[in-house]
Amino acid sequence: MKTEFLGKTLSGPFTVPSGIVTTATSIIQYMFDHMPQIGVITTKSVGPETRAGNREPVYSQYAPGSFVNAVGLTNPGAHAAAEAMAQLRIPEDRFLLVSIFGGSLEEYVEVAKIMAPVADGLELNLSCPHAKGYGMAMGQDPQLVREITAAVKAAVSIPVIPKLTPNTPNIAEIAIAAKAGGADALCAINTVGPGYTASHGHPVLSNGAGGMSGKGVLPIALKCVREITEATGLPVIGCGGASSAADVREFMHCGASIVGVGSALTGMTTDEIGSYFNQLESDLCFDSDKAESHIRYDIDMDFSPVVLVENKRVCDDICVLTFDRKINVQAGEFVFLWVPGVGEKPFSALADDPFQLAVIDVGIFTHHLMDLAVGTEVYVRGPHGIPVSPADDAKIMAVAGGTGLAAVYQIARDFGNAEVFTGARTAERLYYLDECKQVADVHVATDDGSEGFKGVVTELLRTRLEQMSQAERDKLVFYNCGPAPMVHAAAKVQRDFCRDEQIFSAIDYLTKCGVGICGACATPDGRRICVDGPFIQGTPERPSA
Repeated sequence: MKTEFLGKTLSGPFTVPSGIVTTATSIIQYMFDHMPQIGVITTKSVGPETRAGNREPVYSQYAPGSFVNAVGLTNPGAHAAAEAMAQLRIPEDRFLLVSIFGGSLEEYVEVAKIMAPVADGLELNLSCPHAKGYGMAMGQDPQLVREITAAVKAAVSIPVIPKLTPNTPNIAEIAIAAKAGGADALCAINTVGPGYTASHGHPVLSNGAGGMSGKGVLPIALKCVREITEATGLPVIGCGGASSAADVREFMHCGASIVGVGSALTGMTTDEIGSYFNQLESDLCFDSDKAESHIRYDIDMDFSPVVLVENKRVCDDICVLTFDRKINVQAGEFVFLWVPGVGEKPFSALADDPFQLAVIDVGIFTHHLMDLAVGTEVYVRGPHGIPVSPADDAKIMAVAGGTGLAAVYQIARDFGNAEVFTGARTAERLYYLDECKQVADVHVATDDGSEGFKGVVTELLRTRLEQMSQAERDKLVFYNCGPAPMVHAAAKVQRDFCRDEQIFSAIDYLTKCGVGICGACATPDGRRICVDGPFIQGTPERPSA
């Protein structure tokens, strides 16, 4: 569907709003290359300096299709973001809309100047409701909106599109101020609120509250788009709660030129997002309404309590936690463990019955778990990810480093005909070997030779593959899990003997939301570990910017 927008003829009338899915350059490039319906690609908001954002949990579901989020404007800083975006290959019929923010008029201008050379337009985030001192704090003041818009317009030669907050008694007044400042178009709305969700008596979001999105905000979004269109006559990117072709038509009837679909993508794999937008385009062309059948209203983000019954220290920085019950998790899936007031992190379950986790002390959250007291109640959500499904006649070769053993033990246990290769610096850092030996042939390597083969596990792997015939190697399926250097090294050895499609790897990328929305776990080819994996066919070389 060809769409005219700010002087460009675009391949489609859709965008994905800022901060949702298209937060890494690899994901952006994938959508440029494979999803023509998304004519406008909107980036996550970029500020003047690196910003870590809020600790997890950052995304919570309060009803099917309705969410609150408080990511906290996570970004690498303007210079790093511009360097990464400069590598993008932008088709002629697409529009890269770079979202920017600042804590002052001067910071907006500073970031705008840095980002303008790599952008087709700049979205001014004047509407984030959960980052103190940013976004909505400025976007509720008409005078400040006009001044910021005017200052950025004077500093750059590309279109400027303020994104407006619905959290104001008169959004038309704000829109008129933005137009007076020289806005080329407007975007509405950002999230509503902030709102609050709780579970088991505790606030879910680490920030306490966050912006509300999804189906629940659709009526507010439509009202705002209608009001700002009537007040200004400017082109409008309309977003907030859209999930069906009927919703898109209503946005367009209210005056939207481009329609954003964001929270509706929760839980979708990359392939599913492509199919969804393809159906949405077809619905608009043929007056049907089938796309909403793709929406994952079955996503379960609720938390279930578990009680710690044993905290077994393996060595100074590794422990195995055992809880009081079974959890429902298939081989290859993962879960989140939530400790209210501390945070949540994803883990592969070392075992499902009883539920066990292997923990390495690498940060604030895992450090807390090292001394978690027996009897403590914590909470689990999930499972998430895609279960593995090796062929019935496959021989499994599982290669693990660090806590990667947790991800591959259940595969070996549930599918059989497996060999497990595990390595560590010293024997004292090995764990769960007896359990592994009960379900698979186990090969152990230690750097110092204190147990098993002296050397790295990939040397042991190469020796074993050399012993096999080509017919035997053709039946292999590899599951690699652990730190990136080990996984890359293992895959390199495996490619010397086998085809790339036989190799599945789960690298310890950062995973935050677990349902594909934040994009933190993006791979270099644009997949997201949490929904497309965690075991990804082939092996991405490194995480993307």
